[in-house]
Amino acid sequence: MRSVGVSEFGGPDVLREFQVPQRHAGPGEVRIRVRAAAVNPTDTVLRSGAYAERLRENPPPYVPGMDVAGELDEVGEDVDTGLAVGDRVMAVVVPHAAHGGYSESLVLPARSVVRVPAGVDHVAASTLPMNGLTARQALDLLELSPGDSLAVTGAAGAFGGYVVQLAKADGLRVIADAADADRELVRSLGADVVVERGDDVAARIREVEPDGVPAVADGAVHNDLVVPAVRDGGRIATVRFFTAEAERGITYRPVSVRDYAQEWEKLDRLRAQVEQGALSLRVARTFPASEAAEAHRALEAGGVRGRLVLEF
Repeated sequence: MRSVGVSEFGGPDVLREFQVPQRHAGPGEVRIRVRAAAVNPTDTVLRSGAYAERLRENPPPYVPGMDVAGELDEVGEDVDTGLAVGDRVMAVVVPHAAHGGYSESLVLPARSVVRVPAGVDHVAASTLPMNGLTARQALDLLELSPGDSLAVTGAAGAFGGYVVQLAKADGLRVIADAADADRELVRSLGADVVVERGDDVAARIREVEPDGVPAVADGAVHNDLVVPAVRDGGRIATVRFFTAEAERGITYRPVSVRDYAQEWEKLDRLRAQVEQGALSLRVARTFPASEAAEAHRALEAGGVRGRLVLEF
């Protein structure tokens, strides 16, 4: 079975193809013949060696990838999610050594796998699971009510874009940031107000909400720079595990999609929201799996809107 990963950590050029043993689905598991795997920033972090200490508990190769889509080709015992061999599916993947998404075949917990949205191809479907679930988790952690205001940074990105759309589906008022080139995109996602992006985004948000917003989803990883945008007692959903000393009663809600990796019902709800038109899937460009290094270079160059996808 072919996988794309690394045996040593470094820049994009360390990515290469490996032959690894085929696995079979055990109890509560399914096996997917992968057709598409999305490329995410966390994949470049794994490749560069940030998780090296944890990964080196296992022999290489170390395979990135947290989103896949393909066909189900094996169903283990005690699977109760209604999936059957031949179903077109998408899945969220928690990479563990050689078990990341950049693989021709992948065994996963059945509760990490749902059918692809009707009418959606494998490439587009592969862009949803990880970022969609991360956005859903951020909103759940922020505990807002319909009519509340939410500020979203990094709104043109995959995570930020899903936060905007899911927030609107939840009945929230969304203040989102964007560069000039991305304003129309962010408006099309449903943002009620679009402000200029940048390190001073908190001041722009305060111009709209003088008393501060009750919550921020910080997809741009501004961290402490967004604190002034939040009213006393408010909340900030952070990525990359940022936390800080509490001030003015503000609390931090770090987001980790690993906690939602087997939230089957939430992933299936995202599928339904795509079918209903509440969520849009954005593909920037596709690459053959053999060109994973080029995909990583393109992502790290910046400016990508939508997801880069590897095809197997």
